[in-house]
Amino acid sequence: MKLHFSLLFFALTLMLNAQTIDYNTKRGTAVGGYDVVAYFNGTPEKGSSEFVHKYDGITYKFSSQENLKTFIANPNTYLPQYGGYCAYAIAKKGKKVGIDPKTFEIRNGKLYLFYNSWGNNTLENWLEEQPKELIKRADINWKNIN
Repeated sequence: MKLHFSLLFFALTLMLNAQTIDYNTKRGTAVGGYDVVAYFNGTPEKGSSEFVHKYDGITYKFSSQENLKTFIANPNTYLPQYGGYCAYAIAKKGKKVGIDPKTFEIRNGKLYLFYNSWGNNTLENWLEEQPKELIKRADINWKNIN
């Protein structure tokens, strides 16, 4: 009986310590190493190895000590939607697609990132195709694929 309880406790501990969502961690960090707080100041900036913080098992880099402190104070405010995958691809196809960290939108206080390569800027598609409806679809799709 003690063994069963111990195994159950161990399994629950692992589940509680696991990441809550699947993050896009290209290059080993969230958002390709870009500072998630900087997006809310209007300009994406590369983070520095000098200002690093782990949250939910994922490494985030920041361009300044101030941005690092801002993130630590309220990380959920700055997390990219859909784990940092392309919001348009999540909405339209229910697929996790990489992003160009310089292609983004802040909408209703949330960070949305987009694929932008080979002449395909999904942010442009997003803006043309009623973002409010796309967000609703992406939210549903994200629950199904995450």
